[in-house]
Amino acid sequence: MPFIDRADAGRRLATLLEHLRGSDVVVVGLPRGGVPVAFEVARALGAPLDVIVVRKLGVPFQPELGMGAIGEGGARVVDERVVVAAGVSAEEFAAVEVRERAELERRVRRFRGERPPVSLAGLTVVVVDDGIATGSTARAACQVARAQGAARVVLAVPVAPPASMATLRRDADEVVCLETPARFFAIGQFYEDFTQTSDGEVVALLERAALGPGAVNAASTSSGVRDRSGGDDPPLRDQDLEVLAGRVRLSGHLTVPEAATGIVVFAHGSGSSRHSPRNRFVASVLNSDGLGTLLFDLLTVEEEVDRANVFDIGLLGHRLVEVTRWLGTDPVTATLRVGYFGASTGAAAALWAAGEPGAEIAAVVSRGGRPDLAGDRLAVVAAPTLLIVGGHDDTVLELNRRAQARLRCEHRLEIVPGATHLFEEPGALEAAATLASGWFISHMAPART
Repeated sequence: MPFIDRADAGRRLATLLEHLRGSDVVVVGLPRGGVPVAFEVARALGAPLDVIVVRKLGVPFQPELGMGAIGEGGARVVDERVVVAAGVSAEEFAAVEVRERAELERRVRRFRGERPPVSLAGLTVVVVDDGIATGSTARAACQVARAQGAARVVLAVPVAPPASMATLRRDADEVVCLETPARFFAIGQFYEDFTQTSDGEVVALLERAALGPGAVNAASTSSGVRDRSGGDDPPLRDQDLEVLAGRVRLSGHLTVPEAATGIVVFAHGSGSSRHSPRNRFVASVLNSDGLGTLLFDLLTVEEEVDRANVFDIGLLGHRLVEVTRWLGTDPVTATLRVGYFGASTGAAAALWAAGEPGAEIAAVVSRGGRPDLAGDRLAVVAAPTLLIVGGHDDTVLELNRRAQARLRCEHRLEIVPGATHLFEEPGALEAAATLASGWFISHMAPART
């Protein structure tokens, strides 16, 4: 059953947390969307409300792959396995931490102002978000809460995919979730109103909560930015599936609108999956513009254990080639031209696959990608290629410029002003999605008959 909005989700979530009423508990919300949900939970439990601001520490040149996380008060957790596997030196780690610490402190000042943080030491801490896709941020928040002295950590969310639950329990003493639907594509599909929560709304809710229970009423979370989740017409095909790629079966989700003009296969980056909220958002924009999408996991669960596979561009590219062949055998997609959308290392895999002899790829789009990792394949790519990079993603921008110089196909570099590597800034991801959609539409002929 969908939630009306985040306030409704928070009220319903609070009913599962009644056993915590009267105990030494504090509720913390993940900004921005988690705070309206947390506001209602704190209100129902009569507990203090605060934000828990965390920053993932990404591997240099592969920021989507987390090697740790930081929080306020010097809280710091490190995944030594990733640090060692990625060959990150102490100096490189320190540089990433300094940069992310500055951003964390900026956000804390924006949300909390001069108010001191609520102490978590010795308390039961309820970490709340509006939903979980990959779970990486929620897990980091739980780890940071524990590093700040929490005696017990409870992760509470309205909705999450079933596959995430076991992973989340590694970092939380208790996981509370209202809905775990099997058909999980994006958090926004479970809300009637999933408008973006603004910084101002977060600040207002925290200020109201700080005034005490008498000043706290139902939260309002209206804003002018709407989630683009597609049109009113149901798609011709919209289903979870397994794709045979050589000897392995890979989980994916296929969406094909009526009268689709082509289909875009997504290659996600390191540390991500088909559930990536950023790729889901881009896919929804493409779907609304009449393009089919296939998001799938490039590696099996067993293969992901070996982090070297994440950087094996030949392996990932070969998986794309196999999946493209499969699309040519499916009755619904066989007549559609194929494009590739890659992020981070997935962009290198997309270009590697597009350079395969005999490949007939209509277009390639890289978002914050590492096209340089495609190596010698760059010179033989024939598909028109669009490189999208954030204006503040300096290192990756330079790597894209070098890769662009090696391309012999039609190509263009588009810079999204003010955007960083993950396009987290307001409007940045939508700008990238719009650029990608325009590129694919302009290079994909109507379906073959």
